[in-house]
Amino acid sequence: IAPLVSPKRFSLKVALWLLDNPRLADKPSVKHLAGRMLKQPARQGVVVAQSRLGQMLCRDCGTARDRRIGHELLRQAARAGDSRAQLEYGRLCQAQDPEQARYWLELAAGQGSQEALRLLGLLPSVR
Repeated sequence: IAPLVSPKRFSLKVALWLLDNPRLADKPSVKHLAGRMLKQPARQGVVVAQSRLGQMLCRDCGTARDRRIGHELLRQAARAGDSRAQLEYGRLCQAQDPEQARYWLELAAGQGSQEALRLLGLLPSVR
């Protein structure tokens, strides 16, 4: 008898559930566990895993290496069309590269992100 959900998909679903659970998501140990569960799917190109792990690495990790990996994961997920990643990547680009930020925020806004629309309004106007 074949399992209903593959072990890889199961770990992805559990990681996303942990991160989306309001009572658990802010606990460092839960974030660490979820991050470990997302690592393999992210490496395999699962866009939602890349997006969520990238966000975690950019927001919650103190090392430059982790942030660099997080940026790359977010960029990959944003290029694959993940609106959450587009929003986060656009937000990260705001200070250093407003035009790059505009590009990603416009894509996220095109998918209905109100936060992306708000951030677009704060960017300097194009000349």
